[in-house]
Amino acid sequence: MKVAIDAMGGDFAPDEIVRGAVDAAREYGCQIILVGDEEKITPLLDKAGDWRAMGISVHHASQVIEMTDHPGAAIRKKKDASVVVATRLVKQGQCDVVISAGSTGAAVAAAHFGLGRISGIERPTIATPMPNLAGTTILLDSGANTDAKPKHLLQSAVMGSIYAEYVLGIKKPRVGLLNIGEEETKGNDQVLATYPLLQHAKTLNFIGNVEGRDIPKGGVDVVVCDGFVGNIVLKFGEGLAGAILQLVKDAIKNAGFLAKTASLLVLPALRGLKKKLDYAEYGGAPLLGVDGGFIICHGSSKAKAIKNAVRVAKEFAEKKVVEHIRENIAKEGNIANED
Repeated sequence: MKVAIDAMGGDFAPDEIVRGAVDAAREYGCQIILVGDEEKITPLLDKAGDWRAMGISVHHASQVIEMTDHPGAAIRKKKDASVVVATRLVKQGQCDVVISAGSTGAAVAAAHFGLGRISGIERPTIATPMPNLAGTTILLDSGANTDAKPKHLLQSAVMGSIYAEYVLGIKKPRVGLLNIGEEETKGNDQVLATYPLLQHAKTLNFIGNVEGRDIPKGGVDVVVCDGFVGNIVLKFGEGLAGAILQLVKDAIKNAGFLAKTASLLVLPALRGLKKKLDYAEYGGAPLLGVDGGFIICHGSSKAKAIKNAVRVAKEFAEKKVVEHIRENIAKEGNIANED
């Protein structure tokens, strides 16, 4: 298992990226190739000890795509950018999966142009795990495509269902279409046109429309929407989780002596709650639909998130997600031409 990591992508690159890579190499035993400025990366690795013996190597890349760069233009102009070079390593078969915490737009563009799309898939989709009362719900698309057609949502549903089944171990994942109501007649033109496509899909366990509140309740395993809506749902969920945890902390801090003493008894439960709501625990979200493994991390990812992203990358490759998507898309027929 070889994982290429864009060491220069993200708010805390390269320091936190390198730290996460070292932790992952120690825990998961993967071979890790850090792609980026060798002069910046090597001194950080030297602090960790004999990093070569851990299975870590450095592949120099002289350029970086900044958050302010236009994704498509930057990919074309900066051929030696870290995310472009890391993607190339996967395309050439030197690595199994690439991980990046840099610009999401640049990551999607690098994967799209560098790896190509699986036959039958028009638009790749980001599949983000979200915690619920029963386990995990896969939300897709969470930001790759802001203007999706019904056929793109159908493709997302098929890919999300495969990921939930083979990586999360959910048999016959329940697939729902995010809408403003459960009734089949509700929604905008996009959703109304998508419903019958999902309803007649051969490989889906489609349960109908679902609302935003169904995601945290755990009544659905895969939720499908376009990237504009999905990204708002994702960011709202992150913000709400952080706010709830802060409210609990403030309540304990401002409580009386007896209440503070009693709160010590529930600290283990609160730590467990914090862990479940922490995006860093989930590592990263796979970009499904491209012909290779690509994991996209939160821009503010620190070492723990990068380490867990390596775990996600390892599972993605070992479960042969790309191969399963290719097989199931073929079963659905030429869904790229669905209206």
